[in-house]
Amino acid sequence: KSLGEHHLKDLTRRERVFQLLHAELPQAFPPLKTLLRPADTDTPAIAVLPFVNLSRDEENEYFADGLADELLNMLSKIRGVRVASRTSAFYFKGKDVDLATVAQKLNVAAVLEGSVRKSGNRVRITAQLIQVATDSHLWSETYDRELTEIFAVQDDIAKSVVTELRAALLGEASSAMAAAQVAAEVETLGRGRGGNAEAYRLYLQGSFFIDRKLREENARGMGMLRQALALQPDFALAWTGLARGYRHEAEFFSAAVAPSYAQARAAAQRALELAPERVEGHIELGRIRTSDWDWQGAEAALARALQLAPENAEALLAAGVLARIRGQLPDAIAFGRRAVALDPLSVDGHQQLARTLVAAGQLDAAEDSNRTATDLNPATGMLRARLGTIRLMQGRPEEALAAYREELLEYARLSGAALAYHALGRAADSDAALNALVEQYGDSCAYQIVEILAFRGDIEGAFAWLERAYTQRDHGLHAVLHSVFLNNLRGDPRWRALLSKLGLAD
Repeated sequence: KSLGEHHLKDLTRRERVFQLLHAELPQAFPPLKTLLRPADTDTPAIAVLPFVNLSRDEENEYFADGLADELLNMLSKIRGVRVASRTSAFYFKGKDVDLATVAQKLNVAAVLEGSVRKSGNRVRITAQLIQVATDSHLWSETYDRELTEIFAVQDDIAKSVVTELRAALLGEASSAMAAAQVAAEVETLGRGRGGNAEAYRLYLQGSFFIDRKLREENARGMGMLRQALALQPDFALAWTGLARGYRHEAEFFSAAVAPSYAQARAAAQRALELAPERVEGHIELGRIRTSDWDWQGAEAALARALQLAPENAEALLAAGVLARIRGQLPDAIAFGRRAVALDPLSVDGHQQLARTLVAAGQLDAAEDSNRTATDLNPATGMLRARLGTIRLMQGRPEEALAAYREELLEYARLSGAALAYHALGRAADSDAALNALVEQYGDSCAYQIVEILAFRGDIEGAFAWLERAYTQRDHGLHAVLHSVFLNNLRGDPRWRALLSKLGLAD
């Protein structure tokens, strides 16, 4: 109860005020597709690799990761530097890969790497900037500091890296004016991370657990963020992290979806009140509003994110997902391709692009993206199921069934089997798979049941389950405009009524 019930009540009051003040917000920003910029090939590019944890305690892994992550975020927002996305940079964590390979895979000219040794309240941080083509050290430094000085260390590293990058890769001469400009940018970007070292430590550790997307660790991470906010209530990044934890709770772990989304929305809005220039809060709010079926609000939030950070792969990916849901498939493909170009080793990026390409009927390209995601992490759910759907759409039901049978997520395995068995004319097997899905996952997979019933021609059953999916705020409904399995429903008057309720009617 470190955050306190009064804080949660205050959040809901703030949310209502925020909505009133921003009632016209969607009209304040241009359409998302106008914010998609071409690739930037002239700006010097850098990758910030995960810092090596040299501490004896493995629990300090979060601190090393968090330090590199925050440096990456700061550098990515500074003029004249392009930074490889976190997912791709962190892909190499723990892997024995030479820097030339890293640079080639991430399309960067320089790499920032380092190590962290933390003991009690003291920390030793070593950082070095390497120009990969010449294998030369542009800059290196070792800091022995108290933990309370961590913010000054971060700022110093960021300023030094930007100055050296511009000098080495752009030929910019050092000057007092240039140094002052970089210092001002770094100072601005430091806002939102707080000033309390213990709160910052709790934030790093809490975010580390939330990012794992596991029920127990999500709850553990949220508890740490609440402790951080109890120490520093105006810590904007902790509010953003808490919003992400609540969103994970709603999307993956909680039966009470509406309360979790309300808390996620309010926490994201609080983060933006405190630090409106931080892109993380806008991206999180955009994702939450997408889940709320608030399409205009989501577009406004993501437009602001892209105005602040045009090459942020997470913002581009979220914009692509929103465009796909709304049936704007050419825009969705463009956003998805740009996101994976900037974050080429992101499993989620390639998986989302594959979903969009399936929706557009570009099956060969979808299979390529799905294969890339599988190569990057074969232990990811939904990849075999998506291949099964591609095979069904290609008229190859036997191969579809084989792919569905290999799916790692049981509900998707059952759903796919029911679809493939029906395509093969094996009605009894299709019934058995559907019955197992209803029995085991009826409370959470209403949309998958709709697809099976619609594909099999059970129109009444499909609409009955559609109502359940709507009541449960099932995420699967994001696919209604383009799912090939729902074609049998599209001529029914109830279909238009559903699209109207979802705000997706023309």
